Amino acid sequence: MREKSVALVQRYYAAFNAGDMVSFLSLLTDDVAHDINQGKRESGKAAFANFMQHMNRCYREQLVDMVVMASEDGTRAAAEFTVLGTYLSTDEGLPPASGQTYRLPAGAFFDIRDGRVARVSNYYNLPDWIAQVGG
Repeated sequence: MREKSVALVQRYYAAFNAGDMVSFLSLLTDDVAHDINQGKRESGKAAFANFMQHMNRCYREQLVDMVVMASEDGTRAAAEFTVLGTYLSTDEGLPPASGQTYRLPAGAFFDIRDGRVARVSNYYNLPDWIAQVGG
């Protein structure tokens, strides 16, 4: 089970890096819980799709140096990676965007159910990101 969960998370991030939102969203349960870094929890695939539409408008990101781990039973997984990004469009409450680039360590934790992502909790250092984009 561990290997299947690691492969699922790797497919999740491969679809993210490819900008393939159809494949990306297909890897989620319909009731997926999404814990936004320093934000609230959103529930459901539609909310996640709206979040990703917003993110893709404001940011262009590639995730590199990926390490994925999973529990023996495959119900939990974690990923550590580096975000290479460009700030494309000003996001509400954040510094103005002017194409600034950033490099940010990040991580995520997953619950996996029936071969799909049932929860993802993302973590990164927001003050570090703000400093990098000149806030």
